[in-house]
Amino acid sequence: MPSTDLPARQALAFIRMALATLLFVHGVARVLADGVTPFGAFLEAQGFPFGLAIAWFVTVFELAAAPVFAAGRWVTPIALVFAAIYACGIWLVHAPAGWFVVGLGRNGAEYSVLILVCLLANAWAHRPRASLPK
Repeated sequence: MPSTDLPARQALAFIRMALATLLFVHGVARVLADGVTPFGAFLEAQGFPFGLAIAWFVTVFELAAAPVFAAGRWVTPIALVFAAIYACGIWLVHAPAGWFVVGLGRNGAEYSVLILVCLLANAWAHRPRASLPK
């Protein structure tokens, strides 16, 4: 590995660990606030079947996958699942509230989009690469 790659890899690892912490805390907060059942009810009100099961899947995924993601294991598949989950969150919750989270709006999509971009960048950086035949 060229020495010039090290700072970039360290920066990407820092972003990955920060993301993992945010995603893990999101799941912990939902459990501690007894928010899984209301989340499931919200999903069902939006027309999703099995809303409570989906809510539990998302919550357990946040709790179980975030530490694995932080450790740098299975980064691409985990990041892609998180990206799908958070893209749905943008579509269902944040985009209807506008762009800004505070100031010119409330609960908007701006920081959720940033999380989504960081997840996709991590997925891309850790993607499997084809090796040339020898």
